[in-house]
Amino acid sequence: MDANPDATTLLGIYLNDHLAGATGGAALATRLARAERGGPLGETLARLAGEIDEDRTALIDMMAALGVPIRRYKTLAALAAERVARLKPNGRLVTRSPLSRVVELEAMRLGVEGKGAAWRTLRVRAETDARLDVARLDALISRARSQIDELERLRVRAVAEAFGGEVEHGAAAGSP
Repeated sequence: MDANPDATTLLGIYLNDHLAGATGGAALATRLARAERGGPLGETLARLAGEIDEDRTALIDMMAALGVPIRRYKTLAALAAERVARLKPNGRLVTRSPLSRVVELEAMRLGVEGKGAAWRTLRVRAETDARLDVARLDALISRARSQIDELERLRVRAVAEAFGGEVEHGAAAGSP
């Protein structure tokens, strides 16, 4: 039990906010992987979508270990927001626009950046809370970094395809 009940309340709010983001992010990742199935990014996006869903499950496990109740209204709101975001005009009426891929990859990258921050926050907490598995958090932090790098490579490739230009042969230019 925490010596500071306010810290416990704040941690619960924080983790539920991240769970909401993870729920929306997992839905986006699954949708993007489905949209790109059979294309050059499809296999990589399907793997990333699976990892992102696993990471969401890891967050739920940690919330349970910490005794943090899930606030379903937040996850439902995140799912609704993800569905509403699909309505954003993309310059095309019937077919999928290359702009959609760029914006969705950027949203996924931002989500993974946030997830990585949450893992690092929990890693700090793990120093004084034995209910959290330090090794698991370290692995999740490392995986988030890898996902960020991979999403950036995919994003740069999508930018070159959508707006023209060439993918540079640097850190962001690796093939998926």
